Amino acid sequence: MPDISGYKFGDSLLNASHDYLLPGALEALRKTSATVRERSLFDLGCGNGSVTNVIAGLGFRVAGVDPSAEGIAHAKSKYPHLDIRTGSAYDDLREQFGTFSYVLSLEVVEHLYSPKIFASNVYNLLDDGGYAIISAPYHGYLKNLALAATNSFDKHFTAMWDHGHIKFWSIDTLTQLLTEAGFRTIQFKRLGRIPPLAKSMMAIARK
Repeated sequence: MPDISGYKFGDSLLNASHDYLLPGALEALRKTSATVRERSLFDLGCGNGSVTNVIAGLGFRVAGVDPSAEGIAHAKSKYPHLDIRTGSAYDDLREQFGTFSYVLSLEVVEHLYSPKIFASNVYNLLDDGGYAIISAPYHGYLKNLALAATNSFDKHFTAMWDHGHIKFWSIDTLTQLLTEAGFRTIQFKRLGRIPPLAKSMMAIARK
């Protein structure tokens, strides 16, 4: 499989974006844990396995896939106890792995040419009543104004990044994607910086 992840992985460690993404995900797990069947989580776009390993350390049954052969190699070397494989959001993941109480997908959906397939796979991976926790770079009126005012569009929209960000989501469009996939309860939080200029948004959607 060609490396279409858009990311290079030099190690198996958490990176700077996890300083705000991981606490947001852990808070979502904590707030919803009493309403799910079991402590199980599928990490869709698991990269180098660093986040998956943190979740496993909390007592969750975990599994994950990522299209980056480099990232998966680091994960298998550092975290051999984890069920992490090379794969993509377009694969029949339920057939391979079964279902889970949670699907976690951090900063993946903005890279995908076919996000509706991604959303359908997330839905199918979940037990009834399970939760999807999905983050993506945040876009909104005030942030877009700030990007324009500081002449930052070229840097922000990264046109020269192969397999980089190709979809630019707002709360409204990500809500539409998840609603069309069948999710019935969707809440959002904004992460990193003050909310109007947030770096990312995180959807917590229930099946």
